[in-house]
Amino acid sequence: MKVLHTSDWHLGQQFYEHDRRHEHHAFFSWLLTTLVSQQIDLLLVAGDIYHTATPSASAENQLYQFIKNAKAQCPQLHVVIIAGNHDSANRILAAQPLLAQFDTHVVGRFDPANPNDVVITINNNDKHAVVIAMPFLRTSDISTLSQSENGPSYAQGVAKAYQLALEHALTLTNESTPLIVMGHLHAKGGNISGDSERNLVIGGEEAISASVFGKHANYVALGHLHKAQLVAKNEHIRYSGTPIPMSFSERKYTHQVNVVEFNVQKDQPLSTTVNPLYIPRLAEVIVLPEGECVPLAQLCEQIKALDTQQYEIAPYLRVKLKSSDIDTTFREQIEQALKGKQVNFCGIERVRDQQVSNSSETVFEDLSFVEMLNPINLLEQAFNNDKDMAGETVPSELKALLTNVIDELEQEQLL
Repeated sequence: MKVLHTSDWHLGQQFYEHDRRHEHHAFFSWLLTTLVSQQIDLLLVAGDIYHTATPSASAENQLYQFIKNAKAQCPQLHVVIIAGNHDSANRILAAQPLLAQFDTHVVGRFDPANPNDVVITINNNDKHAVVIAMPFLRTSDISTLSQSENGPSYAQGVAKAYQLALEHALTLTNESTPLIVMGHLHAKGGNISGDSERNLVIGGEEAISASVFGKHANYVALGHLHKAQLVAKNEHIRYSGTPIPMSFSERKYTHQVNVVEFNVQKDQPLSTTVNPLYIPRLAEVIVLPEGECVPLAQLCEQIKALDTQQYEIAPYLRVKLKSSDIDTTFREQIEQALKGKQVNFCGIERVRDQQVSNSSETVFEDLSFVEMLNPINLLEQAFNNDKDMAGETVPSELKALLTNVIDELEQEQLL
């Protein structure tokens, strides 16, 4: 059996207010060609199908049209899709009856009382596989599994959820049937994109040990981290990463999908081989200057020197400028330098001098970073800044309450 692992499509993303449908369309065209040429039997999409819990009609149409085209060109193809932290489980599940007509299996939520619901048996002619399609686990999904002697433990809840699913899956496998485990989470040791991936869990327990996937999985297909990478130095536990850069911090990523092939030889254990296939990038992502900030006049010269004629479509461009170089005419000067340049301009990142901020770290004045703030860190800062609480640690009970409140608010938004 041949499997293709991809994830984190983020359909419907507005990149600094620029529409990206043409980039996703190009990716889907490439993916369709790859599914045919590689003779793929099973396509795995490991979460974050959409960029928001309320995707636009055009984003949903892109997904449905792709699945329709994929099934038309690859009649034998099965597809397994799990919900990610950006997705609404209810919204994805609403399309389940429709997508089932195209041999597409959708899993939006885990129910501890029915762990077998996330275990899918794939029968494709004489090829078989068992898939644990574990979606993103919200704290409310696993609250009954998370109770420990020291209070709620998200990591424990995740481990028990996978354990329940594995126990059922192992009753359906044999030596010649590959067991595939899917997940959308942050596995320990994984490299995070600086400004794209939301904190999955409030309170510091978002990183999950790879041991939760068990010892029997032939391949673990993960989503959430945008950089393609191995987990725990294991060739068979991988993130496929995003098909296109989701932020400027990802501009140097090599985007890929993973083609996984399972083979059975007589009197030999089942073998697994993984081959990355690299995705061509339609639109370049550029930051000027590339390194440290330069004076405004020098920045404008770099913008003027930028050769945009070499690109088939307009690249995305963002510029960095020190706060000390900002005067009443800086925007006018940058706009003048941009004249005649075919670019999708993504604004100015104002960087404070370390001497001005009295900080050991560079400070970015960019509202796009507000989403990345961790409420627990803010709570700890509030304790440190309060003269009556300075030096005290935040009580675990208060952290747990804040986690529950955030989770409830998030759930209301997803309904």
